[in-house]
Amino acid sequence: MLTVVALFLAASTICGTAQSMSALIAGRSLQGVSAGGIILLVQIVISDLFSIRNRSLFLGLTEGVWAVAGGVGPILGGALASLASWRWCFYLNLPISGVVFVLLFVFLDMKHEHTSLKDGLKAIDWYGLFAFLGFAVMLLLGLNFGGITFPWNSPKVIALIVVGAFMIGVFVYSETRLAAYPLMPLKIVKDKSAIAILLVGVSHGSTFIGGEYYLPLYFQAVKQQSPVRSGLLVIPVMVTTSLVGIIAGIVQHRTSGYYREIIVLGTLLLCLGSGVFILMGADTSLGEAIGLQILFGAGSGLLFNPPFIAIQNQVEQDHIATATSMFSFLRNVAISISVILGGVVFQNSMDARQRDVLSSPSLGFSADVLAKLTGKEAAANIALPSMLSDERQRAAVTEAFAWSMRNMWIMYTAFAGLGVLASVWIRNGVLSSGHSETVTGIKKEKQGGTIEQ
Repeated sequence: MLTVVALFLAASTICGTAQSMSALIAGRSLQGVSAGGIILLVQIVISDLFSIRNRSLFLGLTEGVWAVAGGVGPILGGALASLASWRWCFYLNLPISGVVFVLLFVFLDMKHEHTSLKDGLKAIDWYGLFAFLGFAVMLLLGLNFGGITFPWNSPKVIALIVVGAFMIGVFVYSETRLAAYPLMPLKIVKDKSAIAILLVGVSHGSTFIGGEYYLPLYFQAVKQQSPVRSGLLVIPVMVTTSLVGIIAGIVQHRTSGYYREIIVLGTLLLCLGSGVFILMGADTSLGEAIGLQILFGAGSGLLFNPPFIAIQNQVEQDHIATATSMFSFLRNVAISISVILGGVVFQNSMDARQRDVLSSPSLGFSADVLAKLTGKEAAANIALPSMLSDERQRAAVTEAFAWSMRNMWIMYTAFAGLGVLASVWIRNGVLSSGHSETVTGIKKEKQGGTIEQ
């Protein structure tokens, strides 16, 4: 915990002081590593310290913190970038990280076996780790390059996608034959209920990021709102997600569980919420666009932590960290792939719209304007409609943006539908108030891994 917080502080410093794009990319990469560690370790520590019934409350509260931060972040970032400097988006992390580091150092008390660094490094499933990273990186690059940087049938794109898919086989072999401590023990997912929970996590991750990532794009490109105002206009999603997530945690804490019912309701609301986004066009009023976010936010809020509790309730305490990291890892991979797939759909849709509609001689677009509306350039020129004096041209461009985003929402609704189907197979369970605190360390894990609190 201390290490990842320190790394996040260092990464923010690198980004804030960056004098080149290479330095900024390096800092952002380190930020991604450290932020991923922070998010996952918070969930694991809460799961280790509290009974499964009590942790539902604390996980719900962390979701509220995350949702509030997610809502304030874009607004504050836009304000800092507009009124001061984009560097303050990173400098702001420094005092926060410093305070968190001190609080963790003073107050966090975990039971552990003092496993040496050497033994700990040897126990890591390096083959599985690099195999899965190979899959994720090559697949993401292949999808990102396809149709934009290179044609879909180019050797580079085909090789990246094919070899990336092959690495899944290497990963499975490592988990079943090579690793003493597998990154993802496949025995955990032999139960159909556990598989269904993981699929819900993948569905949720790939869907909710679509709303949070691309709703601001809709407000800026279609409704021609400023970056700061577009951040304000997505607050309904953040607030609803936060409130509903906290309520879900309280309900689970006050009752014996009922996580299956919460998950089923969440998947239905998320699917419906994604579906109504398909209706948003160039003529949709801001009030309607804001109101349509409520369903989406409610469904998303119900699916952040109940699936965590569900997967943890189906494994022994010793495997809580592994099950939690597996769920989080798969959801994060789904988030990464989903963002790229959304961009691919948007870019290819803009290319199709430009070819079929915008290139019409009757609209009279210049070659320079048409070049700015190609798939790979469109997202960087979302303010273009406000610069056009011709009303017909302005309407045609905003309609093109809206139509391209409509195709994205159709894809995200299909992702949400996967969660609806998977939720049917989840088995309910009773959340116990009893707890044995996990003792970390290799030796203790071999002996059973828990002591009575």
